[in-house]
Amino acid sequence: MYRSNGNYEAFAKPVKPEGVDNKSAYIVGSGLAGLAAATFLIRDGQMKGDKIHVLEELGLPGGSMDGIWNEQKGYIIRGGREMEPHFETLWDLFRSIPSLENPDVSVLDEFYWLNKKDPSFSHGRVIQDQGKELPTEGDLTLTPKAVKELIDLVMTPEKDLDGKKINEVFTEDFLNSNFWLYWSTMFAFEPWASAMEMRRYLMRFCHHIDSLSNLSSLRFTKYNQYESLIQPMIKFLEDKGVQFTYNTHVTNIKVDLSNGSKVATEIEMTTDGKENNVELTENDLVFVTNGSITESTTYGDKTHPAPTEHELGDSWKLWENLAAQDKAFGNPDVFCKNIPEANWTISGTITLTDDEVVPYIENISKKDPHSGSIVTSGPVSIKDSNWLYGYSISRQKHFKRQKDNELVVWVYGLFSDKPGNFVNKKITECTGDELCEEWLYHIGVPTDKIKDIAENHASTIPAHMPYITSYFMPRKVGDRPLVVPEGSKNLSFIGNFAETERDTVFTTEYSVRTAMEAVYTLLDVDRGVPEVFASAFDTRTLLRAIYYLDGKKKIEDIKLPFKERIVEKQVMEKIKGTYIEELLKDAHLL
Repeated sequence: MYRSNGNYEAFAKPVKPEGVDNKSAYIVGSGLAGLAAATFLIRDGQMKGDKIHVLEELGLPGGSMDGIWNEQKGYIIRGGREMEPHFETLWDLFRSIPSLENPDVSVLDEFYWLNKKDPSFSHGRVIQDQGKELPTEGDLTLTPKAVKELIDLVMTPEKDLDGKKINEVFTEDFLNSNFWLYWSTMFAFEPWASAMEMRRYLMRFCHHIDSLSNLSSLRFTKYNQYESLIQPMIKFLEDKGVQFTYNTHVTNIKVDLSNGSKVATEIEMTTDGKENNVELTENDLVFVTNGSITESTTYGDKTHPAPTEHELGDSWKLWENLAAQDKAFGNPDVFCKNIPEANWTISGTITLTDDEVVPYIENISKKDPHSGSIVTSGPVSIKDSNWLYGYSISRQKHFKRQKDNELVVWVYGLFSDKPGNFVNKKITECTGDELCEEWLYHIGVPTDKIKDIAENHASTIPAHMPYITSYFMPRKVGDRPLVVPEGSKNLSFIGNFAETERDTVFTTEYSVRTAMEAVYTLLDVDRGVPEVFASAFDTRTLLRAIYYLDGKKKIEDIKLPFKERIVEKQVMEKIKGTYIEELLKDAHLL
């Protein structure tokens, strides 16, 4: 497996891998990573679909790509995965998946057209004081000390950040800034999260620094991601003959570690409660989704909170059993145990059944939520919320079956250890109605109307997800297994708990990238995996980031000591009329 850039290899079909007709594949987990692996096996590996077996513990595919109608509870979304133009492998994947609405075009085509017609732009990124705009909206409010801390983190080698937390490398100067407020609520970072992952994000997404306050860099699907992305993939794969086996619990994969190699020899599993083990040879490729952020999710309803008690779950137990065989298979305990109580665990789906709340939504987002245009363009974060509450309203209808009078709102709270501002409870203790009440309070609904609206004009479903931010647990090099561990002949790890360089977890891109790397490595596919977008290596991007990080100051406005000012004048004279001057002007620094 090797990496490439540019479009020369992006459009090329690789030569059929040698011996692929004698191989088969077993994919554990039918989330985005698993479905992507199956697609790449067929498209680039040219494996017959009926040789591919997807094993899923639930009764339906999709993993953490959310959006479902539940007959008893109603609409449920546990979250939404933000996407952007530089998800190179994601768009490489969806260029090959036909749209369900128009099979003559791809999912990428319809997604591209939609976001050209209706681009993302937030008119109310942060609010406070019950629905009022943040007075410093758009200003990153970074002090020189905070900027230095950012630069110091980026300059620190990843290996020197083993086990470090964000609040161990940043002071209050940074953590009190609007930059951190925008960044943490956009990407779901907590102060205790991995400094190593924070560094990756800064390097991966430095091209977003100029749009943190308006989210114009993001792209969104027409409906929820299950209907817009997962369902077209399932149809594509089923039409190719891929075998899906649901209600299947994979408990272990036995690996032969003799002779310095690693060969998966048996899958231990049950299907519908019956033992259904599979013996393997080196020609049987295994792709394991190790760990899951939505494993063990529980649900409440209008009058009951989501239960917080849960078992460890299949994906974690399987990873534990694999890790017990070889340290190269990672350390799952780092990610699924000792998670801080303060972390995000609760989200909620609010279904509004009439337009009682529409004026308050429009006051913040400056959009009619029934217009069909994306409403909030990502999260609206509430700065003075004890829960650090936030909400997002996507294009409506968010579900194909949604009624014209209904609006679906997703809410989440990053802090779970404090009582709310209106509801005097921790978010984990709240019923659906109480989650709705807290949201209504923060968007400016008069307090005497809140209870009636929550109870009689809305239905809210809480979801408890004990591992939702476990991607970000402070980690060391080696805690995540390599996509294909050294010496492995037929075993790989895919998804956001596998390790690939430079890219960032909690993204759809990471899921697809690991799947592509696994397929290309095990089948020796002769086509490059598109490299991670190199924004941190682009001088133009870096200069533009400096302009915004330093409060949109031009070079002459930056306060420098006397000696440095003299040197600066001399340098400015030297670059006058050169390409460097052009770059600085393009970045607004001159």
